Amino acid sequence: MPSLTVQFLGSGDAFGSGGRFQACILVRSEASAFLLDCGASSLIAMRRFGVDPNAIDAIFISHLHGDHFGGLPFLILDAQLISRRTRPLTIAGPPGLEERVRRAMEVLFPGSSRTQRRSAIEFVELRQGAATEIGPLEVTPYVVVHASGGPAYALRVRCDDRVIAYSGDTEWTDTLARAAADADLFICEAYFFDKQIKYHLDYQTLMQHRSQLTCRRLVLTHMNDDLLRHLDALDAEAAEDGKTIHI
Repeated sequence: MPSLTVQFLGSGDAFGSGGRFQACILVRSEASAFLLDCGASSLIAMRRFGVDPNAIDAIFISHLHGDHFGGLPFLILDAQLISRRTRPLTIAGPPGLEERVRRAMEVLFPGSSRTQRRSAIEFVELRQGAATEIGPLEVTPYVVVHASGGPAYALRVRCDDRVIAYSGDTEWTDTLARAAADADLFICEAYFFDKQIKYHLDYQTLMQHRSQLTCRRLVLTHMNDDLLRHLDALDAEAAEDGKTIHI
């Protein structure tokens, strides 16, 4: 079976807890390379870990918060001005993604959204429960519980006959069990260790539902300082920036 690698370019929360970069996960196979989320610090993380932005074929965004999509304006400008990208790029996510990116670009760099580009960028709106083919990939979104000014998704991506599921940000919902069903890898938020807050998932609550998750491998991400202080007490694998796993 062809090799498939998952590298955590960013495994932190919105506030850089533990000195970690914001959400950005790189998946590479023989057929494609794609990102799960692209937080504001993602281009810095790519430079840190020697990842060529031009090698990325697609980006899948879970929801429209800056620590999950805020790197797109920088990535798009880099493609035009620095990396000189010529290959097309597909960016897929919740309804409203393209408009939110355009507005963000105009706030950060006025006029940048209207600049003629060397490479085509296609925005694709993902619809709840509908599988969408993007090149050799198939991505299916599942609505989760996280307020972000638009639908928030858990994502399930099929690549080279393997399945990677990703929670995005959410409090516990049975939707996560459906998204992660029989997945080869489930990457799941664990924001706090045991403190329950609205719209986010803590480690203890996740473990209470562990038997409902039929994924083959579970890796925790999006950890704040509270969770990071409890790493030695976890009965689960935790991500860290730069960590690469093979599935």
